[in-house]
Amino acid sequence: MRVEAAVSCLLFWAVGQVSGETPCPFPPTRWCSNQQIARECQVLHQCLESRPLEPAEPVQISLYYESLCGACRGFLVLQLFPTWVMLNNVMNVTLVPYGNAMEKKESGKWVFSCQHGPDECEGNMIEACLMHTLQDHYRYFPVIFCMESAADVIPAAQQCLKVYEPNVTWSEIEKCVHGDLGSQLMHRNAELTAALDPPHQYVPWILVNGKHTDELESQAQHSLFNLVCSMYKGDKPQACLLSEGRRSIPRCMAA
Repeated sequence: MRVEAAVSCLLFWAVGQVSGETPCPFPPTRWCSNQQIARECQVLHQCLESRPLEPAEPVQISLYYESLCGACRGFLVLQLFPTWVMLNNVMNVTLVPYGNAMEKKESGKWVFSCQHGPDECEGNMIEACLMHTLQDHYRYFPVIFCMESAADVIPAAQQCLKVYEPNVTWSEIEKCVHGDLGSQLMHRNAELTAALDPPHQYVPWILVNGKHTDELESQAQHSLFNLVCSMYKGDKPQACLLSEGRRSIPRCMAA
């Protein structure tokens, strides 16, 4: 604990001793051992200032979705991306653009059909190629958010890439989309989606720490921010104190 914070905490404790009102039943050496004790001793602010957050496993959020599904776009734009912006130090995000699509092999190549038509297949492929090309979610997630928040997802892709990743050419993404690599990436997403247990029934289909239940889906749709804050096992980041509920998002049912 920093000297200033320690002095502040000890003065608070000393005043309590003199007045006969001990602030908490724990000795000063334990006040910053965890947030529950810090709150009970009324020194949470001083403790948060005095040391870094204790590390813990990040909360894993996996989104199985479709690029043109209104419900998917709503969740990604209104819940997932804003939550990630505020809590990316305590959560990991996995995006799997495929959803209710179907695949079959023709002349040795994978051919895909999507719930919202060929444009959606292209959008899924673009986003899969963005993830593969950019690798780092700090790079590709803003581009995908930009696409999904635009009035028209597919035409926005090139401009979004230009804004957030100006050093990556659009031709590089197009080469992936229209080549064998894009087909391989989509086939992999098809395999990941088919392997879901329980099988997905609609999109967005949300996994929290690798698990899907109706309750977790509902909580994520209502307020993913609060869900991540509640599930994180380490010391809560200060942003979690600002949690607020959001309206739930509808779903696109599988055929």
